[in-house]
Amino acid sequence: MALWFTADLHFGHTNIIGYCDRPFADTEAMNRALIERWNETVDPADDVWVLGDFALGRISETLPLAGTLHGRKLLLAGNHDRCWSGHGERGLTWIDRYLEASFAEVHQGQIEIVVAGVDVLGCHFPYRGDSMVNDRFVEQRPADTGRWLLHGHVHERWQQQDRMINVGTDAWGYRPVGEDDLGQLLQAGPAQRRREPDSDGATAPAWCRAGWPRGCRAAATRGRWHRCAGGTAPLGRSGSPPSTSSLLRAPSG
Repeated sequence: MALWFTADLHFGHTNIIGYCDRPFADTEAMNRALIERWNETVDPADDVWVLGDFALGRISETLPLAGTLHGRKLLLAGNHDRCWSGHGERGLTWIDRYLEASFAEVHQGQIEIVVAGVDVLGCHFPYRGDSMVNDRFVEQRPADTGRWLLHGHVHERWQQQDRMINVGTDAWGYRPVGEDDLGQLLQAGPAQRRREPDSDGATAPAWCRAGWPRGCRAAATRGRWHRCAGGTAPLGRSGSPPSTSSLLRAPSG
């Protein structure tokens, strides 16, 4: 039995394709690819921690997709999960729906877990950083006491920032990441690593403003980096070219 982690799948969420530059034509293609890559990676006897934001869209159609995924699935709820405690009593009434959809357990807040022999924290939120310009849900974040943290929420922003490791699907080729891979990062120590290559093999997205495609303009106004098809002129968050030191470097090797 193997142990896997993932987050931020956003099944059924149309806008996430543009926000995070996912390489899918529509939500149907995205849902299908996420299911296929999950099941190619995870065996039925494995455990998979989903660190939040599993399904959006028409929840009566997207939440049951959990039943098509291999493994024993454990959810640590995120802000986009209907069962998140941050939604108050209304959120807690959804827990049974998630259990019925084939999640073995639903957790809130943060967890402590051993990964490759290392005690780590798990939470949907990182210590700091966000998928938006400013940090949100600050009161929901764990205190940074120097421990390793597995998290989601930031989507494609990074794979690793110091002792924060983003297990989100956008950072790992749209597949769960395994304990062995995480163990290598833990052993290597704090670092700055960008996301895994996309399905087309691209390792260094071209950040640009050429032609202002709709998705690129939306991303820019949200203060995000965005890869678009035309041009190569870099765009900083305020419209100016980014400095080399501001870019996350890929892991060596």
